[in-house]
Amino acid sequence: MRGNLFDVAVVGAGPAGLMAALSAANCGASVVVFEKNNRSGRKLRITGKGRCNVTNNCTVQEFMEAVPENSKFLYSAANKFTPYDVMAFFEGLGVPLKTERGRRVFPVSDSAHDIANALERAAVDAGVKIRYNSVVTDIVTDGEDGEKAVVGIMVGGDEISVGSVIVATGGASYPGTGSTGDGYKFAEKLGIGIKKPEPSLIPVITDEDTADMSGLSLKNVTLTVKNKKGKVVFSELGEMLFTHFGLSGPLVLSASAHMREGAENYTMHIDMKPALDEKTLDGRLVSDLTKYSVKDFANSLGDLLPRVLIPEVIYRSGIDPHKKSCNVTKEERRRLCGLLKDLTYTPTGFRPIDEAIITRGGIDVKEIAPGTMAAKKIQGLFFAGEIINVDAYTGGYNLQIAFSTGKLAGEAAGK
Repeated sequence: MRGNLFDVAVVGAGPAGLMAALSAANCGASVVVFEKNNRSGRKLRITGKGRCNVTNNCTVQEFMEAVPENSKFLYSAANKFTPYDVMAFFEGLGVPLKTERGRRVFPVSDSAHDIANALERAAVDAGVKIRYNSVVTDIVTDGEDGEKAVVGIMVGGDEISVGSVIVATGGASYPGTGSTGDGYKFAEKLGIGIKKPEPSLIPVITDEDTADMSGLSLKNVTLTVKNKKGKVVFSELGEMLFTHFGLSGPLVLSASAHMREGAENYTMHIDMKPALDEKTLDGRLVSDLTKYSVKDFANSLGDLLPRVLIPEVIYRSGIDPHKKSCNVTKEERRRLCGLLKDLTYTPTGFRPIDEAIITRGGIDVKEIAPGTMAAKKIQGLFFAGEIINVDAYTGGYNLQIAFSTGKLAGEAAGK
């Protein structure tokens, strides 16, 4: 140690914090982690619906393409600890991995606990001290503006002398896991610039009433998002969910990361039959209407659509629900066909940030040295993970950011 109780203190025992602590300890530093919860990786343990999408099986360039803003800032971190390095790291800890659709990497066990436990165990084995139920309230500095340096950290009313501090407190999403924006408060008090935290990978509120369809999951549909100019910013095949407030599910969460100018500046288009072109779909409609020719139109769509979606489609089509199926005109079929290929919704906003998977915004990257994750204004202060203003699309990229920035910050602080 360098005249301090600990060489390095890490605030937060999430993926970035534990990786930073392990990396600092591997450099020979004495390291302590302060975690407000009673266990490590609370958010990590529920990510990917409890399966944990660890990273993406891709090159650094492909990873950078999945980061829509400030990707250049991550160049050093991503090259220092690549997606392939992350995969090798966890497999070296005895956690076998597998690659699924979209190059998404998961533990073979499908258990996020295996990832969290392996990371915690590696840190402890390296000599890291983890203090649970420990709330950090302040970072203590000394010196004049422009020459300030970290000298300690306040925990439970006590000042602990440390050489460096790595802030890895996460963002402001899922506050129940401990991500309550603590790191933003530290930064603001120290005069470090912050970009307003906003939700990303978040459900969308729509102008249209979706309450009657709440709970309906659509699989193998294509969701396309367009901006005000009609430009496509997102289009992908997958699964989505109707809720009492609008739209959610994997496709919608992914799409939200591309809606960076505010939800109200986009439209969302659902192709419910992406495998069929309009001519083939019209043939299918003719077949069904013929099959149920003596029934009301409202009772002829059960083979084509989920039951709870039928009233919405009929309402939008403008076709009399009590009209006999055999009397549906070619023009009405054309409208119905267009509707099934383009069921449009109008976003009016996102759900609250505490429902977001990740936070967009945070510590301004201009305040951080990209080669070390060190604060430019305060010696001995580092940042890692979601607290930094970098976020990515879904697919394991955000955990990769946590691991890469944590690795870089830990080594820089440890040395």
